[in-house]
Amino acid sequence: MTTGAPALRVGIIGTGFARSTQIPAFQSLPGVEVVSIASARLERAEQVARECGIPRATQDWREVVRDPGVDLVSIVTPPHLHREMAIAAVHAGKAVLCEKPTSLEAAEAEIMWLAAEQRGVLALMDHELRFLPSRQRMREIILSGELGTIHHARVRYRSDNRAGPGRPWDWWSDVARGGGLLGALGSHAVDALRFLLGREPTEVLGVLATHIPSRPDAQSGTARMVTSDDEVQALLGFGGGLTAAMSLSAVEPGKPMHVVEVFGTRGGLRVEGSELLRAEVGGRRWAPVELPSLQPLPAGMPETEWALGFVQYARAIVEALRAGARTLPGAASFEEGWRNQRVLDAIRRSHSERRWIPLSKV
Repeated sequence: MTTGAPALRVGIIGTGFARSTQIPAFQSLPGVEVVSIASARLERAEQVARECGIPRATQDWREVVRDPGVDLVSIVTPPHLHREMAIAAVHAGKAVLCEKPTSLEAAEAEIMWLAAEQRGVLALMDHELRFLPSRQRMREIILSGELGTIHHARVRYRSDNRAGPGRPWDWWSDVARGGGLLGALGSHAVDALRFLLGREPTEVLGVLATHIPSRPDAQSGTARMVTSDDEVQALLGFGGGLTAAMSLSAVEPGKPMHVVEVFGTRGGLRVEGSELLRAEVGGRRWAPVELPSLQPLPAGMPETEWALGFVQYARAIVEALRAGARTLPGAASFEEGWRNQRVLDAIRRSHSERRWIPLSKV
């Protein structure tokens, strides 16, 4: 940071991931202030503001967007709210960081992208895993050609955090609000494949499942129907013989897993969190790849790959804003968010129509 530079001020809409990760990450950076926070529940916004030393709390997200003292608006809300909030922030001339998935559908995502392009502001999606050294090095090796011709990739996610039927119904249970695993983790999986491979999928085949069909209402306890998915199985074709598979579940017991693997004619790579492993054809083993050391997380942040990635991402965003940049190399722009959303839409359509969907038709 340049000595004597004015503070860069962040306004945040949402109090979930923002409270656990975004706020402490931004506040750990010299010359950065989180100056306002909004939540649909005023008491929650006021609680987070007290805990984190944020001067302004509001129930109206528009106050954050209109605030002339806010330089960057971070949108950390359910997906059905992203379009309106992002466009309002862009039109106000703010830089924007938007949580994934981009929106409810690609048509909305395209509107967000074009609005940001027209206004000329820095507009980014929160795909923070791109900024893990393990994934950046993986991309470098793949694109260098060291693995030979890439023929297959795989993303595997396993968790049982939604396996319990007693977990209350919330927006995550409602597909109309963008809930479900396809948006929550499928967006990261699609972004990882596009980012690491440096290629766009040309067709998809997808199957979605809802294994917990109802959940109790948080207030009344009565059963409410779940309309979102908790399992995703998908195949992606990239042309030229390159295929990828996504197997994602939020209802599988056992040790949690989030792994991305890429295989070529001369070897393979496997990334899990901050660790990168490499295998040579015929070697029959995975060997660690040396990576730069990560700085310790700020106090109170969870020890997760998401937190580790976001700390790196937040620093890069701040540097870009201080330099007056309108783009951030390596980050997911709103255009990339639209490209990710097209794939998610195609997976959902494939499930509905029970057939391969060409991306040219989406």
